[in-house]
Amino acid sequence: METALDTGQRLFHASSYEAVGLAALTDALGVKPPSFYKAFGSKSEFFEQVIERYAQAALALDEILLPGRAPVDALAELLESAARTYARDPQRRGCLVLEAARGPDGDDSATHARRVANQRRDRIREFVARTHPERASAVTDFMASTMSGLSASAREGMDESRLLDVARTAVAGLKAQLGMD
Repeated sequence: METALDTGQRLFHASSYEAVGLAALTDALGVKPPSFYKAFGSKSEFFEQVIERYAQAALALDEILLPGRAPVDALAELLESAARTYARDPQRRGCLVLEAARGPDGDDSATHARRVANQRRDRIREFVARTHPERASAVTDFMASTMSGLSASAREGMDESRLLDVARTAVAGLKAQLGMD
């Protein structure tokens, strides 16, 4: 199962949900379509499993947004981790979740990705609200927009050092948002 999810993640990340047809997917997995459907239900359900797994592993929020940690420190780490992760592999640039969320309304992959992205935003909002309840929504919007920009820039070919510069510059905005300037 893990090998199949790894393969699916690699394919979807390198191309996109729409660009990866069932034939390419089953060929890469070494299975026939009936076996694929029996194991995963549908391409959409398979993608949902892939994206959930990716979100848990790519930027592990539970390891960064620790209780008692200063929000600016945790969010700065999150931005820098995103910059590194999004640029690490030339075949998997950007964030699988954020790039899939850009899809059209009604598209299964976009729906799944937006649900995961919203869950992650909620996690950031809850973290910030512990110490800055009045700023939690604005900081979350800032983080979501910055991370989306980092992902898009990585997909366009921006290298890690430039993405890190952007992430570090964004920390000044975080400090201003949190009243630390």
